Amino acid sequence: MKILSAKQLKEADEITMETEGISSTRLMERAASLVFNEIHERLEGADINIKIFCGIGNNGGDGLVVARLLHKYGYKVEVYVVNYSDKRSDDFLVNYDRYKKESNSWPELVKRKEDFPEISPGDFVVDAIFGIGLNRPAEGWLAELLRHINQSGAFCLAVDMPSGLFPDKVPTEDAAVIKANYTLTFQTPKIVFYLPETMGFAGEVQILDIGLDRSFLKDVKPLAQLIGKREARQLYKPRNKNTHKGDYGHCLVVGGSFGKIGSISLSARASLRAGAGLCSIFSPSCGYTILQTTLPEAMVITDEDANELTNIETDLDPDVICFGMGAGRSANTVKAFKTLLEQTKSSMLIDADGLNMLSENKELLALLPKNSVLTPHPKELKRLIGGWEDDFDKMKKIETFTKKYKVILVLKGAHSFVFSGKHIYINNSGNPGMATAGSGDVLSGIIAGLMSQKYEPLVAAILGVYLHGLSGDICAEKLGCEAMLSGDISDELGAAFLALMKDEKRG
Repeated sequence: MKILSAKQLKEADEITMETEGISSTRLMERAASLVFNEIHERLEGADINIKIFCGIGNNGGDGLVVARLLHKYGYKVEVYVVNYSDKRSDDFLVNYDRYKKESNSWPELVKRKEDFPEISPGDFVVDAIFGIGLNRPAEGWLAELLRHINQSGAFCLAVDMPSGLFPDKVPTEDAAVIKANYTLTFQTPKIVFYLPETMGFAGEVQILDIGLDRSFLKDVKPLAQLIGKREARQLYKPRNKNTHKGDYGHCLVVGGSFGKIGSISLSARASLRAGAGLCSIFSPSCGYTILQTTLPEAMVITDEDANELTNIETDLDPDVICFGMGAGRSANTVKAFKTLLEQTKSSMLIDADGLNMLSENKELLALLPKNSVLTPHPKELKRLIGGWEDDFDKMKKIETFTKKYKVILVLKGAHSFVFSGKHIYINNSGNPGMATAGSGDVLSGIIAGLMSQKYEPLVAAILGVYLHGLSGDICAEKLGCEAMLSGDISDELGAAFLALMKDEKRG
């Protein structure tokens, strides 16, 4: 699903009105009616106090439509117009009059702190103050109102965008921003719903298709793409019946050191679970017995050194090399890594200590094979590219980095991001139970396993991240988040592939 800017969404509104021959008021009614439907479906006529805070622009107009429809269906609705300016949008004024006619009452005007209504923890608050049109921070009594809503303890549903949150920048640390429990957003998700610094404001996000022009949405270049089941399914390549293990590639996992053999075992197992036809492991000789015992499906080759990588030599010709897990960063290992980079032409996957070696020896970056995949977590990323001002600055720096070195970068997190130059893909699977030791090693193995099967490295990264999260979701359903181990994620990959291809209509 495409993620668009506020400017692109405004353009989509205008094109939709022109092609369908409808007014902006009609389009607002269509969008806000969907918000009402979602609320009504969940509340089912419950006897609950609903407090709707409406701005004086189009987001406020949406709120007034919702208020009118809720009133029509017998809900207890209190409407507050947040009077932060003398200007009103035309659609706000139209729906203000419509609400008055439906309810036979005037919304209450809020224009100072003394006007703030009491909000109880059991109330249901609808935030329709600013939407995506905000261009400066809330100040004075307006900022206090947003904090008043947050501090009430009431359930808060944001219409399109939590008020105080910008669609294209990170608010300052002391800025007043609604912290919604749930956000119903129109047509496409907003990128700030998935950035680490801002995702906490939106709560759970649901996207409402308000029927904007399909041709425009199809052709417009997005800021990023959100990867869900539909998008991941389109990337999957079914297997032909008349094939053998050699058709699905050979993955070589290189890493490990004394006391850190488990990491490469996790990666190797995940590569096989992801479908690699063959998997070999190159490790220090201290890992031989462990690896042969824990993963009999893999072949094991050992370094002459017992405790660390010093000379990575094999007679193999793998389709992909997955490097770095548990490798350490000794001088001998860095030297061996450099030689491996100089000799390898195929794309590699580099993780963990492999990334740290690149950070500490920046000259090695120039040796990376084209379209290699790097999989850092935020701290590894900072060591690799330097610091950043905020998440938007971070994305710009990653774009520059991936263009310069012609690599794909997977930034791990609650919503893992895949970067390739200007192209950004945001994963929408996974859960907090995946924040466990070895989860990243499993992800590296999954992506490498897909790369060995001739998936393009970018496709392997996008699909691999989604399958990793989907496996984690299946684990969480069975075990709960707290009890999950990284090996459990790998073991559920088969179920993840089946779920990916399951026809939802058939159940």
